[in-house]
Amino acid sequence: MKKTTLLRSCLLGAAFLLLMPQEQASAIPAFARKYQISCQVCHTPAMPRLKAFGDDFAGDGFRMTEYESPRHFVQTGDDRLSLFRELPLAFRVDGHVTANFNGEGTVDFAAPFLVKILSGGELSDRLSYYFYFYMDEHGKIVGLEDAFLMYKDLFRTGINVYLGQFAASDPMFKGEMRYTIENYKIYGTAPGESSINLKYDKGILLDRGFETGTSVVFEVISGTGLGMADHWYVFDKDKYKNILLKLTQDIGEYASIGFFGYAGKEVLQNSTGNFVNQVKMYGPDLVLDFNEKLIIGLQYLWRSDSDIFLNPEEPMRQDVMTHGGFAEVIFSPKGDMSTWYLNGLLNWVESDLDYLDYRSATLHAGYLIRRNVRLVTEFTQVFSGTPYGKLSAGFVSAF
Repeated sequence: MKKTTLLRSCLLGAAFLLLMPQEQASAIPAFARKYQISCQVCHTPAMPRLKAFGDDFAGDGFRMTEYESPRHFVQTGDDRLSLFRELPLAFRVDGHVTANFNGEGTVDFAAPFLVKILSGGELSDRLSYYFYFYMDEHGKIVGLEDAFLMYKDLFRTGINVYLGQFAASDPMFKGEMRYTIENYKIYGTAPGESSINLKYDKGILLDRGFETGTSVVFEVISGTGLGMADHWYVFDKDKYKNILLKLTQDIGEYASIGFFGYAGKEVLQNSTGNFVNQVKMYGPDLVLDFNEKLIIGLQYLWRSDSDIFLNPEEPMRQDVMTHGGFAEVIFSPKGDMSTWYLNGLLNWVESDLDYLDYRSATLHAGYLIRRNVRLVTEFTQVFSGTPYGKLSAGFVSAF
């Protein structure tokens, strides 16, 4: 394994502190319309990032019980039927102008950069749903990513159950809630032909919170990502199911710490036949939140793959190690009342496979011209491989 770097040492220094909310979806403008409230109630200072109230709202199945009224539903005379008077739909549209300084291009107009259709809400006192559809991402139709049903307080145990599609990394840091164009790189990293990572997958998720400030999340997922079913209508490529366990503990008023472990198997095939790759991942994460004015998040993880190949004609490589993480800082001078914010992100990935190595630094700034429309600019410097910088400026909107 490669020599440990300074950034890794800094991250490990804080490794015994860590967290991120367990809710699996972000609030959308449809909820603001329904309850006639500002987006500021849930977001800080702007969407998509949630503050504590927004986390509670999502974790409660997208309902504000003190606001609930029959006026939100059609009165059919059937108390087992829930029909919205107005279907809760929302849209997100982002666009940027990008200057890419890697020698392969100059200025590019990336507008729209993405277009989403979102919907969610409660179907009963315990049953809720959420989904969004990518009409356009990077110039193509992607389809569904988040899409699930949620059942609250199963058998009065306090356990919430989610069934459908979600990101395996949601219990740590939810990529859909980040401000930056630059992603959390380590979550999408997988060596060779492996399809196992911490991005979107199909499965079931259970979470439960305790009065001690402890929360537990358990996932059972396919480990194959999102793709088409075969002719038998089966989405999984093999018989194995993978598991993830995440523990989180609040520490005082401002800190939360946690640890996750992931174990799974997958069948891979090369020119010599089929073999089973055993994957293990684990690591800590940390969030420090100072009244939503300064938020610091850290994540680090280690991954091992027992048997990997880079292409079907090459022999297997055994015991491949990959590790990495990120550090993120968000500064909003007036908390959720801020009209501007700054966001810094450091990405770091190291692997026995050199092509997976990645290091970058990103600085992002946003200014709210409306609560649901903001102007953004972002610069990312990539240090690995052939170094280059990328500057983007544009808008993020939701309505």
